[in-house]
Amino acid sequence: MGLKIILEKCTGCGRCVAVCPQKALRLEDKKVVVLPTCNLCGICIDACKFNAIQIEVKEERKDSLYRGILIYAEVKDSRIHPVSFELLGEGKKLAEKLGVKTEAVLMGAGEELAQELIEYGADKVYLYSDERLSRPEIGVYTSLLTQLIRKRRPEIFLMGATSWGRTLAPCLAARLKTGLTADCTELDVDMKKRLLLQTRPAFGGNVMATILTPYHRPQMATVRPHVIKKPSPQKGRKGEIEKVEVNWGKLSPLTKLVDFIRVEKEVVDLQEADIIVSGGRGLGKAENFSLIRELASLLGGAVGASRATVDAGWIPSYHQVGQTGKTVQPKLYVAVGISGAIQHLVGMKSSEIIVAINKDPEAPIFQVATYGIVGDLFEVVPLLIKKLKEIKGS
Repeated sequence: MGLKIILEKCTGCGRCVAVCPQKALRLEDKKVVVLPTCNLCGICIDACKFNAIQIEVKEERKDSLYRGILIYAEVKDSRIHPVSFELLGEGKKLAEKLGVKTEAVLMGAGEELAQELIEYGADKVYLYSDERLSRPEIGVYTSLLTQLIRKRRPEIFLMGATSWGRTLAPCLAARLKTGLTADCTELDVDMKKRLLLQTRPAFGGNVMATILTPYHRPQMATVRPHVIKKPSPQKGRKGEIEKVEVNWGKLSPLTKLVDFIRVEKEVVDLQEADIIVSGGRGLGKAENFSLIRELASLLGGAVGASRATVDAGWIPSYHQVGQTGKTVQPKLYVAVGISGAIQHLVGMKSSEIIVAINKDPEAPIFQVATYGIVGDLFEVVPLLIKKLKEIKGS
């Protein structure tokens, strides 16, 4: 891509030169010349009254060299992260449309987990079974995945938008010099052009933007957990497992993992929980989260929170549900004292059953709730806790 001056239209008025923040334009013989410092911001295009400036796209597409779909299978606590199975199910659908295979890459695990990926839809698994990869390191993982992708040349590469996925994906995209769409909630393909349609919320969830990567490969996207339905495994399904050896002499670790430190020892992963009880600003202060924790404990669920409570410092950020937190899809979601801002609804509205407790009958949360309780949470929640204790006691 580059900035092109249409000389026949350029009058040498100098308006574009005056507005350029990079000082990347100058006049020579009454015509504008583009300097190497141009960053394609486009301000000069808006300033030109004669339509003499345009961004020229050089289509250096390599579509024919890239085929297939590759899924990064994340391992957490010696198990495959559920989002990897969700991606395999979606990848299989896309692969059928494109007439290609669905493959996966697995690091720091054994053949048992590789076979599990095959049962969930992978036609082939690239297995890096070296135990030293069991603790992910950003420099090593980036190098190994870059090598594999350059060799395999998939047209689409998908990762889960987990904490690790959000860290690894940008490094990988930069190394491969390709585009990346983060936190997608929906995927599809343009069959004619073989383009991945990457849809994600924008502007606070008020707009759903569909993003394309037309000129670079692979087309990369991270997908939010629980926005795609997890497929059912096919026991005994056959597939290929290719073991890949690691040449540690050519790898340069960028960081050293010393230890994992949990702020809270007993924390249930929100994205894997079947029941979530979330607290909002209506709790009034941090101490009142004890009500949420007690109710969640009685229900056998996890503790969630709105962004307002996290920003206020009442609870750690990994409890946050919403657009800037975690997207969840439990069987039961109990929203206590949460008004229901669009950012929060984006992260939990796909829950099977939603119970909302709020004293404001006009609160937006009631628009998505399966059951709504209009009342003071400090009266309603203790009654629920008391009743649950009675049931458990009997």
